[in-house]
Amino acid sequence: MRDVAYLLEGLRCSTCQSDNTLWLDLEPGIVECRECGQGALIVADDGEER
Repeated sequence: MRDVAYLLEGLRCSTCQSDNTLWLDLEPGIVECRECGQGALIVADDGEER
């Protein structure tokens, strides 16, 4: 299975302040900083289109 992750260009990590290090992994719904490892879970609304 292929791991699909997208670089979130132009965004800065709120923990380490690094630019262009945030990646969105769609399958588990996680945004992660590749510099410091900080992560956040994305919760989608049931009515939201994907």
